[in-house]
Amino acid sequence: MGTYNFFTILYASVISLPTLLLLSRAADTITPTQSLTDGMTLVSSGRSFEFGFFSPGSSKNRYLGIWYKITPDVVVWVANRNNPLHDSNGSLIITSHGSLRLLNRTRGIIWSSNTSSMETGNNPVAQLLESGNFVVGNRDSLSSKIYAWQSFDYPSDNFLAHMKVGWDFKSGLERHITAWKSADDPSIGDSTYRLNITGMPQIITAAGSTRKTRSGLWDGVEFRGIVVVTNPVFEAAFVLNENESYVGFKQKVNAAITRLKLNPSGSYELLVLENGSKKWDIMYTQPYEPCDSYGYCGPNGICKINRSPICECLNGFVPRSQNEWEVLNWSNGCSRKMPLDCRRGEGFIKVVEVKLPDLLDFWLNKSISLHECKEMCLKNCSCTAYANSDIRDGGSGCLMWFGDLVDVRELRCNVTGLGYKKEYIELPLFDLATISSATKNFSPEHMIGSGGFGSVFKGNLSTGQEIAVKRLSKYSVQGLKEFKNELDLIAKLQHRNLVALLGCCIQGEELMLIYEYMPNKSLDHFIFVVKMISTILCWKQQFDIIMGIARGLLYLHRVSKLQVIHRDLKAANILLDNNLNPKISDFGLARMFSGDEKETRTRRIIGTYGYMSPKYAIDGKFSVKSDVFSFGVLLLEIVSGKKNRRFNHPDHHHNLLGHAWLLWNEERALDLMDASLNDSSVECQVLRCIRVGLLCVQKFPQDRPTMSSVIFMLENEGTILPQPEQPGFFTERSSNDDSSTSRNEESGSQNVLSMTKLKGVQMMTDQHQETKNPVHKISPICECLNGFVPRSQNEWEVLNWSNGCSRKMPLDCRRGEGFIKVVEVKLPDLLDFWLNKSISLHECKEMCLKNCSCIAYANSDIRDGGSGCLMWFGDLVDVRELRVQLTKQDVYIRLSASAMKSIHDANMKKRLKTIILVSIVAVCVFIF
Repeated sequence: MGTYNFFTILYASVISLPTLLLLSRAADTITPTQSLTDGMTLVSSGRSFEFGFFSPGSSKNRYLGIWYKITPDVVVWVANRNNPLHDSNGSLIITSHGSLRLLNRTRGIIWSSNTSSMETGNNPVAQLLESGNFVVGNRDSLSSKIYAWQSFDYPSDNFLAHMKVGWDFKSGLERHITAWKSADDPSIGDSTYRLNITGMPQIITAAGSTRKTRSGLWDGVEFRGIVVVTNPVFEAAFVLNENESYVGFKQKVNAAITRLKLNPSGSYELLVLENGSKKWDIMYTQPYEPCDSYGYCGPNGICKINRSPICECLNGFVPRSQNEWEVLNWSNGCSRKMPLDCRRGEGFIKVVEVKLPDLLDFWLNKSISLHECKEMCLKNCSCTAYANSDIRDGGSGCLMWFGDLVDVRELRCNVTGLGYKKEYIELPLFDLATISSATKNFSPEHMIGSGGFGSVFKGNLSTGQEIAVKRLSKYSVQGLKEFKNELDLIAKLQHRNLVALLGCCIQGEELMLIYEYMPNKSLDHFIFVVKMISTILCWKQQFDIIMGIARGLLYLHRVSKLQVIHRDLKAANILLDNNLNPKISDFGLARMFSGDEKETRTRRIIGTYGYMSPKYAIDGKFSVKSDVFSFGVLLLEIVSGKKNRRFNHPDHHHNLLGHAWLLWNEERALDLMDASLNDSSVECQVLRCIRVGLLCVQKFPQDRPTMSSVIFMLENEGTILPQPEQPGFFTERSSNDDSSTSRNEESGSQNVLSMTKLKGVQMMTDQHQETKNPVHKISPICECLNGFVPRSQNEWEVLNWSNGCSRKMPLDCRRGEGFIKVVEVKLPDLLDFWLNKSISLHECKEMCLKNCSCIAYANSDIRDGGSGCLMWFGDLVDVRELRVQLTKQDVYIRLSASAMKSIHDANMKKRLKTIILVSIVAVCVFIF
């Protein structure tokens, strides 16, 4: 029998050898003479993608799919989504007719591409392309991009570059993105991302039949409602012709890798992977803000993100339920104040700069004019609104709505109204007499602030509107360039966390900017003037202010059509409105970056010491990470109620950053918290803010997070945060001069800031930090039992431990297996167990060792030295470390022979080190 087995195996090896050689030579293709079995993979020519079998998360099922080779956990396509294999005996073949078939162990077909020989010819081949597309075709025609079948026609939950989402009118094929059901289950979920071509094209995400987001209608130029992100990595495209209609994007040369991921909830993220990195960063999320959510303000409501409250009824409508609107529940929307009766005298009001309502009940005619459209709508008593369907060349076509108007929102900037286009928001020009009258001739009593630019005055227009007038002084260190810069930038930016520019006054030598008035002054007034922020503002209000500033910065850095770096973010430039909503102000020093620019340098360093990042203050180099540094300083100032540059401590000379770093390393980070904020229920969130603040002020820009990551870390308490490294400028001496200053780099003047390592403070490793966390309550409280690893590392990194752990090395019942003792724990739940109260612990061990299904054992009774036997089979559930152990109860967990050897080797190394140390000490004692 042994001889027969040997020759059988040898014969099989010889037969399969040519196939294996072919696979090694052409690692990205498979032909009819080959099969791809579990454990084998295809790799694209540039090694970007890999194709093979995998098990997602904690699932034991096997699937055939494509993933990024550099990040194997990111699966971008799955073949047998709804038909998993239940073992590792699956194989993929391509038939002589060119059809892909996934077979199980009995050769049954689990999945097929259903390709015919008419499409592939006589020489079919399947190939994994560098784009991530898995294609089938004739070997001779693949180079011409003629495919009989391709995975890009049947997307999963990822939208990749060069993929099309939309319709092929010739074949009737619709390509759309469908989410997984869960992280462990890639079967088709409820959420979809698709191009809806009913009436006019628009991109819609939905969870089942419930719409989640909507791009707005294609008006001939763009989707009016999508925020177009200025970026250096990809270019978006929309194609509409007689053959097809689709959206897609292409990667820019040498740019970061980009993909869109649809989540089971119906939200989606635009993710980027920088060259050389293994961490995907979130570039854009949808929905990002409330107005992005479908129909947020209900029927006939309009969402205005820059207003508070953000929902209003359209003109001529009133809330259906005033009580609901008073508690900010807008879901039922609005109804007409006065019903339509189709009598003479009815007309229309023009609503500008909005995303057009959804096409729920509509009529479209692309050949008539706007005037004809108006007349037709006026004659139809059911018509509630009309607009041009195409805004090009002055506008054409007619779109009419019937019934409720749903999902209307005010657009930010560079937008279209109902039937006409405005390139940018028009700024009113105020005359000097009006502003002089509003400010009582710029009287000192009306002056509410001053800075390097000049003074700010409060004013009252004749309409009753309160305004803030920023008047440029002729002695200002900031001049005409900064004035024009602020005028140009802030006029193009609109966000609820940016101060709104109402207009300007340019008359003679007078240069003034007119802003909305902020009655609650600036944030520094609360922190440093009143010096009792936590007694005036509760922690929730403070945290809302922090999040508002973060969202405003994210808008500047990534969400707006411009990429803007503020360069002077500080407490004095954060204004608070009636509802304490923070608004970033003073854009005189801001700089706009071009699409592919990541860092630049200036010879004129202007800003506020204490908030400047090291590279900017010393070398004049700045980037979005400079603003992140300033945000970190601001975050620590809010938490502590102390100013970075004016901080004094009796025991050291460090500034606030140095003090925070010192406390962090001494595991006393909460000592930084404002003493009057004594609510223990907020300590975890405060500590999270301190940690994020320290991450933001790290010395090197590349170590600092992006603002999208900052928001994610602050909002998600379950997220595991990185360990902060040494901050920049943490030994800076206090100074009474916080004002904006400038210096010429060529002057050779020495910077007064320095960086010195704190004496006696060591950088902790991640392992060290886990066991000595500043506050134990937020350190990762879950660990895998010895010999086990997380089933999903991604889930554990965001503190989702629900799927637990699996064995690092599987049990095989061979000689050498043993048990590791786990002490002072609550024993696992009795889900699958065996109990015998009459045998000893030693007998229990022997029985467990002989039973390959037994994974742990323990005494059932700990009295009188212990007795009885309790054995567990399957997973160990609900194990916890006990705080106070009055009586000893241990459990013995089974490990594989290799795991036991690893533990033994590690223990021997420790023992050897101890012996060597003792020997050295003994020799020293003997000598001396």
